[in-house]
Amino acid sequence: MFTYQQIENGRKLKVSFLTARMARVQCAPENMELKDSGLNRYQFIQEPGEEVEVIQEKNGQETLLKAAGMTLEVTADGLISAERADGGKLFSMCGLEFGEKSAMPEFQAQPDEDWIGFGDQTRERLFHRGTKALCWVCNVTSYIPVPFFMSTCGYGILVNSTHLVEFDLCSTNADRFGWDDERGVLDFYVFAAPTFKELIGLYTDLTGKPKLPPEWSFGLWYICRDVANDAEAVNDAVNFRREGIPCDLIGLEPGWMKNNYDFSTEKSWHPERFPLPSWQRPSCDTFIQALKRMGFHLELWLCQNYDLSWEEERRINGGKLPEPERKKQVRQPNKDMMVDPHFVSPCYSDRLTKKDEPWFEHLKKFVDWGADCFKQDGSAQVLTHPDRLYGNGMTDEEMHNLYPLFYSRQMWEGFAQYTNRRPVVYTVAGWAGFQAWCGTWTGDTGGRVDTLAAMLNTASVGHSWATNDMCAIEMEGVHFGYLQPWSQINSWSYFRMPWVQGGKVLDAHRYYSRLRARLIPYIYSWARYASVTAVPLMLPLHIEFQDDPACRTILHEYLLGRDLLVSVYKKELYLPAGSWKDFWTGKVFAGRQSFEAEWPDDRGGCLLVREGALIPFGPLMQYRGERPLDEMELYVFPSAQPTEFELYEDDGVTFDYLQGKYSLTKITQRKEADGTVIITIGDTPAGAVRHWSVTAALDHAPAKVENNGTQLPADQLSWDAARKELRIAGVRPGTVKIS
Repeated sequence: MFTYQQIENGRKLKVSFLTARMARVQCAPENMELKDSGLNRYQFIQEPGEEVEVIQEKNGQETLLKAAGMTLEVTADGLISAERADGGKLFSMCGLEFGEKSAMPEFQAQPDEDWIGFGDQTRERLFHRGTKALCWVCNVTSYIPVPFFMSTCGYGILVNSTHLVEFDLCSTNADRFGWDDERGVLDFYVFAAPTFKELIGLYTDLTGKPKLPPEWSFGLWYICRDVANDAEAVNDAVNFRREGIPCDLIGLEPGWMKNNYDFSTEKSWHPERFPLPSWQRPSCDTFIQALKRMGFHLELWLCQNYDLSWEEERRINGGKLPEPERKKQVRQPNKDMMVDPHFVSPCYSDRLTKKDEPWFEHLKKFVDWGADCFKQDGSAQVLTHPDRLYGNGMTDEEMHNLYPLFYSRQMWEGFAQYTNRRPVVYTVAGWAGFQAWCGTWTGDTGGRVDTLAAMLNTASVGHSWATNDMCAIEMEGVHFGYLQPWSQINSWSYFRMPWVQGGKVLDAHRYYSRLRARLIPYIYSWARYASVTAVPLMLPLHIEFQDDPACRTILHEYLLGRDLLVSVYKKELYLPAGSWKDFWTGKVFAGRQSFEAEWPDDRGGCLLVREGALIPFGPLMQYRGERPLDEMELYVFPSAQPTEFELYEDDGVTFDYLQGKYSLTKITQRKEADGTVIITIGDTPAGAVRHWSVTAALDHAPAKVENNGTQLPADQLSWDAARKELRIAGVRPGTVKIS
């Protein structure tokens, strides 16, 4: 790390280069201390400790700090400008003001500059020039605001704060942008890279990559009605199997508890709805064991208002509880956007916390019974606590946005340590760094197209494990709900079971659930890629096709993995560059065009395959692990641009993959100038039995097909003239040549 410091004109400044492309800027009035934020203190930000070569030069009154990835210029007033390594301009700070509880930097906006990011604080846009972005966790309106943004000019900024931060993105002044941080000091990280993908990678190098959840989490989830009992839950599970609708999880809403919405650590099973008397043990033949025998996992809904800061302090203080400086909460942030349409009252003082007991301790008994994960409802974590003094000495001004991070991390670490299994952390709220610890759903916002904008905005800050409450009663909602990173049906107070929908909606549930089940090898492989790179599994078009301005306003399309384009609810379809094949009809469309789309009556939206696609379909399973990946179909849409795909496999449950216990089967394709298609499939993992077939989208019927140099007989080939697809049976790993 390289550090530069100055005290001039009544201000102290510190600039730290963490890498050649990542720096931290801190500035405050001379009488204030440059302290770390809660994100640093509790290690939601972990700064890299590498050596960085920086050349320091004087340029008149300014100081130049030159690293290989960017140059920062510092004025005597603590103003910062940044340039790329090639001298191109990144940003220029033109003003900085401090108030009692505010730090307000101002920057010169470049003429064509725009910004993405900020998480789920609006569902109206993906690019934000001309608007304001308020970052403060709030029920429904702003579940996951994130004070991180990326510029089309090649830089990203994370405001290092857990206080309220309001961004002005050329709204007040057409050529100025900046923010007001109620922490009262200037503290931000700057990242330099030419693409959004690289910037997301740098941001998540600092705040954490998504952690790979168990494979079963990518199957369908079904959440029972709130008034369900053990018999209804088991009956729902039986119906999924009878109807042939693959499903991996049964969830219970608040009605599973003896005391409805029990916030305490004394919660227990409802004695009438879910009778589990004291003489029974988890090994007994309970409703939970019945679910397990059918291949289901179990999820339990939670609400809580526990003071999680005691446990966080204990961890960083060697197991000792803190003795914080006692402070008094003097005010509650007062912003119009904080008006909550669901909960109108603030949440007052703590009467629940056992400061010597970590929150997860009381959940262990439910894990022993068979709970595999917990749904962390918005509940009190999205409410203000105006009179609370937390165990770490913080008031709500600093803790409100930090609290959801504590909740998710303690859930993740508690489950992992207790079970040695990969956790599924499922929540609705977050702040900077949330993507490292949890998956999310879009809360009380439904399951239609407006929820997609929230998911795309959180994907833009590196989040991958996302879903909503599927609108299971209509074709468009079924289409959208099954083609997300995670997929769930939440009955809540309704009857959203697939088998009561009747007619074509029930048929659609059968079709899409089976399609998803067969796609899981593809989804899980791209999930692994997301966990390594932070390139989101639900990939917004404006990130994949960054240079295409038409992608900036599209709020109803996305890529699931690299090769599948999903369009939801709307008929208007825009296709980026390349060729795209309609998965339903087989028709091929050229890219960079908009048109009125159509889909078959028994489908609910568009699904297109990208040119160059390599999509492995596995055998149909009613739940993950029902059978091995022994029968595999590879779908290929050849392109002149070579592409590759790595089929990722591990045990799906444990952390053994972190010790290298996994397999990667490399698959490639290329289309040569004469039209010959070359496909390669890597060797089968040791100990596995695997039979491959290949379906290739072609321009015309082939004259010859070879597998490892041997021409295949006609009885292994099937040509679909309507769809222009060739199916090849009995393919051996190695090379397939189609000419």
